Amino acid sequence: MTQSTTFRRDGERPLLLDLLASALAAAERSWPVIPLHPGSKRPAGHAERVCPGTGRCAGGHRTPEERATTDPELIRSAWATRPYNVGIATGPAGLLVIDLDPVKADEPEGAPDGATSLQALCERAGQVLPDTYRVRTARGEHLYFTAPTGARLKCSVDRLGPHIDTRAWGGYVVAPGSTTPDGAYEVACDAPVAELPGWLTGRLTEAHRPAPVPVRVHDGTRAARVALERECAVITAATDGGRNSTLHRSTCKVARFVAWGDLPRDVAEQAIQGAGESTGLPPAECRTTIRSAMNWVIAHATPREAA
Repeated sequence: MTQSTTFRRDGERPLLLDLLASALAAAERSWPVIPLHPGSKRPAGHAERVCPGTGRCAGGHRTPEERATTDPELIRSAWATRPYNVGIATGPAGLLVIDLDPVKADEPEGAPDGATSLQALCERAGQVLPDTYRVRTARGEHLYFTAPTGARLKCSVDRLGPHIDTRAWGGYVVAPGSTTPDGAYEVACDAPVAELPGWLTGRLTEAHRPAPVPVRVHDGTRAARVALERECAVITAATDGGRNSTLHRSTCKVARFVAWGDLPRDVAEQAIQGAGESTGLPPAECRTTIRSAMNWVIAHATPREAA
């Protein structure tokens, strides 16, 4: 080791050696690693916008995930010169890491942090998480799980709840032994890595649906308002296979009140659009279906009905 090796303040052991040991320990678990800038969470190396297209990128820019390695010689070579922090490429490692973050400073008092949100999620599901490998991060905690076979899970933000992120394909986590200005990353529980529970896999793979917004209509006759609210509830409850047909059918029912002059068209369309999007249908598809149904019913309303 050269004279320029970075030492800890207490002088006991070179920081570089600790980080090298962390990288090698991850590689021994078959977790590919990447170097992160010293004292940082940012991957070392060039970004795609400044890629020279040579060397390791001769065949096209290689992302940090693609550059991650378990080769001990490559790891020793990289960490021989600088005290890089260690990143673990979660996708290639076959991991799904749950990242529990703290509440932000600008959030209202009493807002749940990641740990509280995860506990509430488990209680609602009537489930208990298995013991698994955990890392205390600079500001929260990482829970390591093996990713399910056959499911290529991607990273997510707040998908499971407020301040609960996940790291899988397309992402990485900072490994224990690394340090940032916010603090150190340390092993909190050295248990074997557990399999990701099936109920969590289901929540991460199901089609994401925006939370439905309760419909409260103030314009139009009472009968028209009740019909609109009822049909929006029907649309929101529609299953994947019948979402569009349900949207069309319910729009036709509401369109009668628009044709009779009992309900403003813009009010009806806005409410139905929100209900349609809450099922996961694309906004453009909702608009097309709603407009088509509205136009047909209004154009074909009989004089008696329109009176």
